[in-house]
Amino acid sequence: MRWTTEKMVEELEALLGGQLVSVVLYGSAAGGDHTGKNSDINLLVVTRALFPKELLALSKAVVPWVRQGNHPPLILTRKQLKVAEDVFPVEIQDIQHNHRVLFGPDPVKGLSVSRDHMRAELEHELRGKLFRLKTRFMLTEARPSRVEKLMLESLSTFLVLFKSALWLYKTTPPAPKLEALRKLKEFISFDLEPFETIARLKKGEKIQDLNVPALFEKYLGSIETIVDNVYR
Repeated sequence: MRWTTEKMVEELEALLGGQLVSVVLYGSAAGGDHTGKNSDINLLVVTRALFPKELLALSKAVVPWVRQGNHPPLILTRKQLKVAEDVFPVEIQDIQHNHRVLFGPDPVKGLSVSRDHMRAELEHELRGKLFRLKTRFMLTEARPSRVEKLMLESLSTFLVLFKSALWLYKTTPPAPKLEALRKLKEFISFDLEPFETIARLKKGEKIQDLNVPALFEKYLGSIETIVDNVYR
């Protein structure tokens, strides 16, 4: 049986009872930017407590959810969520801007993200993800199928971070990530084409005579250009 978000909420209610506060759908699935099996379904689960007892109960829903190909939900207590705006400003800003409440009250309403905290996390995340991308590329041994898979798997992460970078330019990002990237091009000069090509591949489109190594070279170059400009 395939687990839908509705099924997940039902299971969480049954497993946690009164300990469950809110369940929120966020990211591409909430903003109409979902591309089927290659897109993630992101959930924020807020609880009253999160001790081994609650974690064990949650595992009965989280394990089949992850086995289906989804990321584990972001699980926080109400207390942890209150300080998350300083610790995870990128994530909180992204959730606030693009989410749908599936259960309970809206847990991110009223949270305030500092621009300085946002800049610090973006710098840390972008540098780290760029380093990881280069490391993983070495491990592909430049085999086209592996390189293509690497680009497909990394695209969403970079697009979310680049979307969040628009807040540093005092600009509200559009919900679809590619539209947000096009908006970012108004502030930073970079090659948009590799992102659009990888997005087409992620949707399952077949591209004739695709030069995967050349595409990765342009992809990496554009990422480095954006990261350097955001850093400055």
